[in-house]
Amino acid sequence: MQKINGEIKDEVPQKIILKTELPGPNARKIIGDDEKFLATTTKSLPAVAKRAKGVFVEDVDDNVFIDFAAGISVNNMGHIHPYITKKVEEQLWKLWHFAGTDYYYKEQVDAGRAIEEITPGNFSKKVFFTNSGTESNEAAIKVAKINKGKQGFIAFIGGFHGRSQGALSFTASKAIQRKGLFPTMPGVEHVPFPNPYRNVFNIDGYENPEELTELTLDFIEKYTFKMYAPPENLAAIMVEPIQGEGGYIVPPQGFHKKLKKLAEDNDMLLIMDEVQSGFGRTGKYFASEHFGVVPDIISLAKAIANGIPMGATVFRADIDFPEKGLHSNTFGGNPLASVACVATIEAMKKENAVENAAKRGKHMESRLNELKDKYDAIGDVRGKGLMLAIDFVKDRKTKEPATKLRDRIELESYKEGVLLLSTGESAIRVIPPLIITDEQVDMGIEAMERAIKKSL
Repeated sequence: MQKINGEIKDEVPQKIILKTELPGPNARKIIGDDEKFLATTTKSLPAVAKRAKGVFVEDVDDNVFIDFAAGISVNNMGHIHPYITKKVEEQLWKLWHFAGTDYYYKEQVDAGRAIEEITPGNFSKKVFFTNSGTESNEAAIKVAKINKGKQGFIAFIGGFHGRSQGALSFTASKAIQRKGLFPTMPGVEHVPFPNPYRNVFNIDGYENPEELTELTLDFIEKYTFKMYAPPENLAAIMVEPIQGEGGYIVPPQGFHKKLKKLAEDNDMLLIMDEVQSGFGRTGKYFASEHFGVVPDIISLAKAIANGIPMGATVFRADIDFPEKGLHSNTFGGNPLASVACVATIEAMKKENAVENAAKRGKHMESRLNELKDKYDAIGDVRGKGLMLAIDFVKDRKTKEPATKLRDRIELESYKEGVLLLSTGESAIRVIPPLIITDEQVDMGIEAMERAIKKSL
């Protein structure tokens, strides 16, 4: 049972239920009001949520959807997780806000300790709490500049690191994200990312991963460093271990280790943006662990508190800000978010969520590959754990993106009771909560297949 507005209500049904046309009448009313009162952002589906539980979301017309988006990899432990909810409810009656960058409270220290224990690296770390992934990357930029005394950076084509003017200077996944917003922060140089499926070198990166890695690193050393961005000017490299908004691109296995060495050899820090790939999403706590790399700085957010707004920048203790006042904020790591963060990590450990993501991810990847075998419009299935994507193409040989088809399938999947989100030019990410079962995976995949059949 759930308590809503002080009343006990029935749980959200744990299955797909479609009662009305989609969107329903109540949903259409709210969508209209949204367009009247709220700023234009990135909304792509007419899904209007009322409540949720586990891996299911109920809309305002009592339709129930299986959630294969998890709030863009936020609700990793599912919606309204009982243990996390209990801890947040307890904190609601104690302390909401006390400006943790100016004063002290135990909840924030507990959250910092919990984060330090699970992030990669057997060394002392410091944590700066933020409110979002964008803010986490902004803090990472400052840490790198202050520590290295240099102002330039390397970022990757296809990367996404946020939308504020500093973080936006690193973002290069869609032109619309930068349209009309020049100038961003100067000093960020973009280089190709080793995309095995589609890359600027026109090679098959799945068959030739080492060659793709070497071509990418050669580009940085032979062109970027020698022609327009000398490493003497560069403080750090910022990279996603697996690109998120750029299409869920998994680089060759050896790439990140060699990138870290390149950074070290040129007196640069390695910043890994784990905002979307962290907290068990890939079948390990952090995606960088798949590649055997320990970054100097990690940017976190999204799943860190399972839906309570929060982010964090984690870095080696020896590169902490050298004096007070160089960076701060108001709400980062507030008591509610800090408690939710600790409870989320505790719940993940108790319920073996990371291991479940690895196991369920293998099952889901197998089911997605079955769809690929049946439908030529699916050009690629990729990812790790429950960070998966399917890429739609007009032709498998040319790999020409089928963007309109992808968009139809996303919408038709919604009409079949599955919530999805697009990524890149022609892919759909498949990212359910980590607590999903094989039976729930099958339920969603079968609905997705009905949507594909309708869209072709």
